[in-house]
Amino acid sequence: MTIDIDHLRSWIGRTEQLDDAATLVPPRALAAVLDRDDPPPSAGDALPPLWHWLYFLPVHRQSELGPDGHPRRGGFLPPVALPRRMWAGSQLRFHRPIQLGQALSRTSRIADVRLKEGRTGPLVFVNVDHEIRAEGELAVSERHDIVYRELPAPGEAPPPAVAAPGGEDWSRRIEPDDVLLFRYSALTFNGHRIHYDRRYVTEVEGYPGLVVHGPLIATLLLDLLRRQRPEATVKAFSFRAVSPIFDVASFEVCGRQDDPKTIALWARNAQGGLAMDAAAQLD
Repeated sequence: MTIDIDHLRSWIGRTEQLDDAATLVPPRALAAVLDRDDPPPSAGDALPPLWHWLYFLPVHRQSELGPDGHPRRGGFLPPVALPRRMWAGSQLRFHRPIQLGQALSRTSRIADVRLKEGRTGPLVFVNVDHEIRAEGELAVSERHDIVYRELPAPGEAPPPAVAAPGGEDWSRRIEPDDVLLFRYSALTFNGHRIHYDRRYVTEVEGYPGLVVHGPLIATLLLDLLRRQRPEATVKAFSFRAVSPIFDVASFEVCGRQDDPKTIALWARNAQGGLAMDAAAQLD
């Protein structure tokens, strides 16, 4: 496939502005999905880190969706023709808490578009910068990394995952059944079929099972930290998706306190491979 990277790079600098409100139902629903034991969120409560992903949802019309359930290519994001689109990672800074009930705004900008050659063909990386304001004050800044790639050849085996680290201070086992994945897709209005359509994900995209959402894994990592250090204030968080996790087996979210301000976090698949690498910086 020929990729006109110069055309795609013409999207650099494009911006999008969205408004929303930090309403109560989405965080109450996410607390239920995460099996939280604390009282349901109430008006005026601070939104936990990463829970801003419950807002500014992709409310595209049904006729605007592509065969994979994502919006058709073009518009704000560049029209990358490669069929697989994945959330590769993010780097975030939390400047001030978002309180439930506040008015929100998000300004997004295409920061970079790059073409690389991978083991299985071309890869296109798109970096998007988001700034989220609560009542006009900067609350969250985020660099969102998206990767596009080809479908695998029939019968092609995925590369083996690198071994996950050990020595965790805390861990939690997660059973990623299709109900969990469906509920998170519904909460984030994510139509990507790899997360809920088993026939599509196995027959078209060639995965062995439903794919666990990258942002759900990242949320579970910070939720582990919140369970172990409920008094801690997270000032920065970054994560990198290393290999996919599927609903065919359980996985673990793990954490280790490297120093008073630094928490190493990672997700380990059932075979001991590293699925996601992350780090949190505390105030």
